[in-house]
Amino acid sequence: MDDARLTRLVEETKEQFLQRFGHMPRWIAAAPGRVNLIGEHIDYNDGFVLPMAIERYVVIAADLASQDRQISLHSVNLNQTVELALSSVQQPLTTHWATYAQGVIAGTIALGHTVPAFDAVLHSNVPLGGGLSSSAALEVATSTLIETIIGQKFDRTRKALLCQRAEHDFAGVPCGIMDQFSSVFGEADHLMLLDCRSQKIEQLPFRSTDVTILIINSNVKHSLVGGEYALRRTQCESALRKLGKSSWRDVTLSDVESSKKTLDVDEFKRARHVVTEISRTSLAADQIKQSNWPLLGDLMYSSHQSLRDDYEVSCEELDLLVDIAREIGPTGGMLGSRMTGGGFGGCSVSLIESSEASKISEAIANRYAEVTSITPTCFTSRPARGSHVVLG
Repeated sequence: MDDARLTRLVEETKEQFLQRFGHMPRWIAAAPGRVNLIGEHIDYNDGFVLPMAIERYVVIAADLASQDRQISLHSVNLNQTVELALSSVQQPLTTHWATYAQGVIAGTIALGHTVPAFDAVLHSNVPLGGGLSSSAALEVATSTLIETIIGQKFDRTRKALLCQRAEHDFAGVPCGIMDQFSSVFGEADHLMLLDCRSQKIEQLPFRSTDVTILIINSNVKHSLVGGEYALRRTQCESALRKLGKSSWRDVTLSDVESSKKTLDVDEFKRARHVVTEISRTSLAADQIKQSNWPLLGDLMYSSHQSLRDDYEVSCEELDLLVDIAREIGPTGGMLGSRMTGGGFGGCSVSLIESSEASKISEAIANRYAEVTSITPTCFTSRPARGSHVVLG
């Protein structure tokens, strides 16, 4: 794990806090972003997902506030400060990054905890808008900080659900549980198989140094993503009702195929993706346990095809990244690739041979820039540690 990068981020955050408030922080909390290896758009459909926490974090440094009735949040990345009056913290801000933190604070108070006024500086190296859960990392880092401030450790499942609720109620994003669970429960050198129906977690060892995870940010984000995300959820819910089932886990591909006349065209395609992606994710977990990396890579390619054609959340740039990966192929050390995250831009995730990481990154970056005139951002990551207290 790249502890040096997190250490630098922590030191930069401490320095920013000192410059802003004239003294060192009393508490520091950190929470990672995540990348999902396979199992996309099925966390809100009772499916299985297979994410890992990445070596990119949101770090928050804080101390009790000089103003005893308000919370001050300063973002280093955006150079913005937001003041939240404790008396009105339950009223969501309008479309603002601070709503993610505000929702967690408000949710904690609603549970009967007393949150004092505090000053905080936030810093992050999780790419913004790249589908790597920068928002969940902010929520979980906020919750971890509040635990430290009030001296009470939350049950980790309840903590993740509190952060999910903050995103629903304050940011207006009807996300599933994967992002927050990944940030809370992430373990170094482990992938996390999460059953989104039972909320049961199985930590899968990923200790092989022969393979690693390559994340490539396309550095595009198409503006239609918000409404399209909600639309996909609605289409899935409608399809499930028409299938007469209470959970997608009870639906087979035969059920979907036999209901083609009952479902409209979009509902049919969404249903086919959900059922096949649930199956692919279960199969992927088996391959990881057996270190069968080529077959895992094949499942990743199949997942991308389904997301592109049936769930229709990919875009030209993501398709290009995956096509380039296919061209490199196993002989060049590329084992599998797919889009990850909500779609319509953001990142691809690839399984590669560690020894070829530099060559693969350079080849994909050059070819992608040649076609799109956009420079992508490439980095590798091992599965990282979840949220934790750095100081306090």
